Amino acid sequence: MVWGVGGLSMNPRYSYGYGYGSYQRLSLPLVLNTYPRRSITPFPTITTNKSHKVTNADDSRPKLPIIIARNLLDNFLPLALVGGVVLGLVNPTLGCVADTYYLSRIGTFGIFLISGLTLRSDEIGAAAEAWPVGLFGLASILLLTPFFSKIIMLLRLQPQEFVTGLAIFSCMPTTLSSGVALTRLAGGNSSLALAMTVISSLLGILIVPFSISKFIAGGVGVSVPAKQLFRNLILSLLVPLILGKVLRESFKGLALVADQNRKLLSIISAILLSLVPWIQVSKSRSLLLSVQPPIFLVAVAMGALLHVLLLAFNALAIQILSAMTGGKKSAFAQKDNVTALLLVASQKTLPVMVAVVDQLGGAFGEPGLLVLPCVAAHLNQIIIDSFLVGLWRKKEPELHNAKVA
Repeated sequence: MVWGVGGLSMNPRYSYGYGYGSYQRLSLPLVLNTYPRRSITPFPTITTNKSHKVTNADDSRPKLPIIIARNLLDNFLPLALVGGVVLGLVNPTLGCVADTYYLSRIGTFGIFLISGLTLRSDEIGAAAEAWPVGLFGLASILLLTPFFSKIIMLLRLQPQEFVTGLAIFSCMPTTLSSGVALTRLAGGNSSLALAMTVISSLLGILIVPFSISKFIAGGVGVSVPAKQLFRNLILSLLVPLILGKVLRESFKGLALVADQNRKLLSIISAILLSLVPWIQVSKSRSLLLSVQPPIFLVAVAMGALLHVLLLAFNALAIQILSAMTGGKKSAFAQKDNVTALLLVASQKTLPVMVAVVDQLGGAFGEPGLLVLPCVAAHLNQIIIDSFLVGLWRKKEPELHNAKVA
């Protein structure tokens, strides 16, 4: 007879084991166990292996700090712009000092330097392949959307400079940097956006005076310093863009670092972009406080409505051109091209508008009042497009999951 205590065999003819009461028998015949096998619950094992993870339903959920950090990063650009406006209102002295050191120009230079550093050669080829889209984008920016200034001039608001300023704003080229930054953030054809930005800004120097004379000044000639503006745009756009591209091609290690830190470079671009509204609000703070809030809110709403109309106009034009040029196979049906065209062709630049107004010498009214609603319009268009890009980015994983399912 064999007896055991706690799963440990006391018969020397048997080998024993720990765990679940399993016994191994030696090579002896006719061995009989007089008790049934029992399963003993083992003691919990404590491990120090760092790779060991206890599965918990709560661990699969993102923590609150992670959720907040993700939202801040996804909406960093509008938050940076709003922060610039608030800082300009609270402490305008700092923004005025920054303006004396041409900080906004330095910011634009830095944005296009980053664009050159992150510009891949294959992206240039992608822009060349989408030349019909780029051609329509230039026509929309410089020839079609300025017609909206005729509608704006029909409005009556006191001070009238608010209306005139928005009309001048609609005749401007596209934004110098935010369109490219938002296109890259949305995963669009950033090289196409960059090409439309640079070309429209340079051609705009020749076309903007004609647009202002025809649509706003009633045929009266307006003196715009085309030579000076053209030189400034070359220095702030083309030179840093080419410099960044040359550095990328000359130093492969630098190109690798730029590709691995695109998110960080996008954040730096957003900070540099926020310098423009910060400085403009700081300079116009006294005028802003002198205007009645309801009137200024109406001007702000007009600027936001103008951008919504430009988005709707370009979206409708994209649908029509896509149907006319081959449907789904058309360059106008490719998502990356559509993103670049819709964002870039629907925005207007503030720095060029400010430079033009400065050279008009008060021909259309008080320069500060002309610029003030355009600061809000510039900010509104970037905020609207930023949240639009955020919605697009959220829908992409949902569409991917739907296709997989």
